[in-house]
Amino acid sequence: MHSPQTQPSTHFESYVLKVASLTLEKGGTASRPDTRQFLAPMDAWSFPKYPGKTLILPPEADLVGQIRAFILDNESFLSEPDCWLGTWIHPGTRYFYLDIVTSRPDLDEARKMALEISQREGRRIVALYHSGREETVYL
Repeated sequence: MHSPQTQPSTHFESYVLKVASLTLEKGGTASRPDTRQFLAPMDAWSFPKYPGKTLILPPEADLVGQIRAFILDNESFLSEPDCWLGTWIHPGTRYFYLDIVTSRPDLDEARKMALEISQREGRRIVALYHSGREETVYL
């Protein structure tokens, strides 16, 4: 992608704007910042792999600026093969969540792994999301 010391490219800025726009339109997105590709809905349960890095923002936050900074601050984690950038708007609070997300196809396995990660990281994972079914399971 690029190093934090360099100016982000026009392509990167367009990608950040698209992430923000789709987050506002659809309530969340899943994408790979390194390839700037958006993931199609899949038959798997997604959750934060590194909840200690989750960024929770109030509805009035500068979403574009925060997405840009989050990607630059977490570039190495977001480049891991089983990770992507997940954005979500909590339907109850309207707060934005920016996450480094992973997934598992089985709900029980995803729930178990999410609970283990929550305990290890010392930060509670709030929910699992199945993009293929557009279903959220709160933990």
